[in-house]
Amino acid sequence: MKKRSYRKKNNCALILLDDDINTFQHVVDALQEVCGHNYFQAVQIAHIVDGVGKCEIFKDKCNLVEEVYEDLKNLGLIVKLIRQIG
Repeated sequence: MKKRSYRKKNNCALILLDDDINTFQHVVDALQEVCGHNYFQAVQIAHIVDGVGKCEIFKDKCNLVEEVYEDLKNLGLIVKLIRQIG
């Protein structure tokens, strides 16, 4: 039996965390502007974050996710970068 080799995926994800600083509308605007979410997606994410405390908002190649991470941090959002390998 031949051993299979798997390509490692160099993907990352961003998690948006709830805070008491940013307004609901600011979060919605930032998600639309930086992540490219439409209005309804951004509102749903904001509701999830408000209720659950966190939500995965963006997943792609690490270099792109890191750029989005920096942009969201510069807008005052609390985000966490998760590196996923495999």
